[in-house]
Amino acid sequence: MISRRFSVRRAPRFRAVCSLLLALACGVLQQAHAEAPAYYERYGLTPGSPSVDVGIQPLGYPAGVLTAVLRHDEILKTRLAELGQPLQTHPFQRGADMLTLFSDKRLEAGLLGDMPTLIAAAGGDVSIVGLAKQSPTAIVARDQTQVRGLAGKRIAYVEASSAHQTLLQGLSAAGLKEGDVRLVPLRVDDMPDALKRGEIDAFAAWEPAPSIALAANPANRIVFRGLSSDYFVVSKAFVRRSPAAVDALVTGYVRSIEWLRLSQKNIERAAHWAQADAESFAGRPSTLPVEKIVAITRRELLNVPSAPSIINNPKAPPPLLTEFEFLKRLNKLPADGDWSRVADALNNDLLPRVLTDPRRHETVRFDYRD
Repeated sequence: MISRRFSVRRAPRFRAVCSLLLALACGVLQQAHAEAPAYYERYGLTPGSPSVDVGIQPLGYPAGVLTAVLRHDEILKTRLAELGQPLQTHPFQRGADMLTLFSDKRLEAGLLGDMPTLIAAAGGDVSIVGLAKQSPTAIVARDQTQVRGLAGKRIAYVEASSAHQTLLQGLSAAGLKEGDVRLVPLRVDDMPDALKRGEIDAFAAWEPAPSIALAANPANRIVFRGLSSDYFVVSKAFVRRSPAAVDALVTGYVRSIEWLRLSQKNIERAAHWAQADAESFAGRPSTLPVEKIVAITRRELLNVPSAPSIINNPKAPPPLLTEFEFLKRLNKLPADGDWSRVADALNNDLLPRVLTDPRRHETVRFDYRD
């Protein structure tokens, strides 16, 4: 009888109290999550440390392949050790996570996509050394054939990435804005499975996510492609502080591409290294076979004739200018970001002085170990 009176008369009040407590608990958890230090803070990076700290992205190819080769370069590691500046590489989920570490001088170098490269360069933090990838990024959708069919749909993306830029281009071409879709921030390696489970309707990503999704389901289609590039960048503070170490690092970057171009065997070996790096960082087995990693690396890096050089065609806009103007119109770049800073970031002799003296810099002597 007591139980019945409680359920009839007090249940609404009881439920209200429970709802309030639950809301408070969720608020506490959300605040704790918001205040939790970023995953890369555990790396313990500090400004002016003796090591050469390089940001890598093992979850994307061919960037992950290129940095895997760099990490196994005994010549580079020996040279930097002789300078008292040992090589240290640090994995990142996305290039945008490196930007704060460049601005406060905790990173010396890294591989970044178009959009984070522009943000870092517009802030005056980096010099752009050379090309690390040139390829289409893609918007992949399930049961859709055109971008305009994604209005109101859930689209996963990585904020401030080259694929984010592709998403913005695709929406603009279809007459849509970001507010016309439901953006879902997600790690790039989680996107194919999220699409498979129906948690999202589409995603914008770089390789290997599109290839994985297309292989998993014939209903998944690429509805938009955008040309994107990755760049090898170095901190301007690092250039001023340690020119000899910068030369050694740029040489290692050039040497990596030269070695990959030598043989199919080298690419396969590097693909295995990159696959292991991705699995270690993601904490799960890779679903992409080595032969696919090899194919992506050939198509998006080794078959780009100019790589690692950035071609400046006098009859066309300067490199990155079109992207800069597009992102500036959409307020995706710092308000005080100026093109002159990007132009200055591109205007350096870091790569030419290595390429023009290959014997001195040993760009064609190789020592890579497992």
